[in-house]
Parts: sequence; structure tokens; C-alpha cells
Amino acid sequence: MSQVDLTGIIGLLKEFTQEKKTRLEITLLGGLALQYYGMQDRATVDIDAEVKGDIESLFNFLKMKHIPADLGEDISGWSVIAMPPGYRDRAITIFSNTLLEVKVLNPLDFIIAKLRRFTEEDIQDALFVAEKYKIDAKKIERFADETIRHSIKDTALFLFRENLQFFLKKIKGKFSC
Repeated sequence: MSQVDLTGIIGLLKEFTQEKKTRLEITLLGGLALQYYGMQDRATVDIDAEVKGDIESLFNFLKMKHIPADLGEDISGWSVIAMPPGYRDRAITIFSNTLLEVKVLNPLDFIIAKLRRFTEEDIQDALFVAEKYKIDAKKIERFADETIRHSIKDTALFLFRENLQFFLKKIKGKFSC
């Protein structure tokens, strides 16, 4: 499997929309978003994204290009822990033409998305973004509290809270907003 980069993916998405003559709105997550945020050495071989448009055709197009993809209409549904309310409105447009709009999550929403999964790589990704954008622990905690309030009641919330506290200890005092 070969690595994918942000410029290459945007090129492929433009090719897809022109070929299919269809409108596509896509919010990139994971390694591709990190490349936008400035982590150039973050390699990725797949595309993770929330898509408004023909997901099945896009998935098949990427598969033909040998690019694994995890695509969905609602990334909030990827976990018991919801995404913060309004995350779509805060997403940052990084490319736009008549058929295609490519976005990335707002850095704070990206951090919450990473804390929902909480692998070692996710923790490092979230730390990078928190440091780069100087997002302090209090702001992350406020967003996380809002996320918890909008999540379904589940034991996963207890683990999320513990993971959040672990993460907040790592960044406390490093920077302020």
C-alpha cells in the first residue's frame, strides 16, 4: 500500500467529481487532516472522512485507485461518544470549486475526535494539534463536557472521562489561550 498525501487526495477528489459530474462535500480526518495542520511527517495510507454526496461511488473510485477509505455521512456515529455540537459549522474549508468542497475539522473538534478513539497514535496527534494551536486544557475540557452531554448514556463515557483526564494532565500548563 502506498502513502497518500493531501494534495494527491484533493486531486483524486477533483477527478472523481468531474468524472461523475456530481457535487461532493468531504471533511477529512486522521492523517490527511494532520498534514493540513502542519504535521508533514505523518504518513497515512487511507482516507477517513465524513461525506455529503455519493459515498458508495466515491468508495469504489478510491478502491480502484488502491486507497482504503473509511467514509460515513455522520462521523458522530463512529463512536458512542458524540462529536461536539456544531462541528460541521466550525469545519475549515481548505479547497473549493463548483463540484467539490474539502474541509478539515476545527482543531478543537479534531482533538475531541482523537480522544474518542484514544490509541497511542491518537494521543500523539491530539497533542500535536493542541500544542500547534495553543489550545489549553480548560478549553478542551469545556468542549469535552459538551460532547458528553450530547452523547448517549453508556459506560464508554466513563472511559472517555478517564482518557480525557489523562490527556489534560499531559497538556496542563504547557500553553494558554
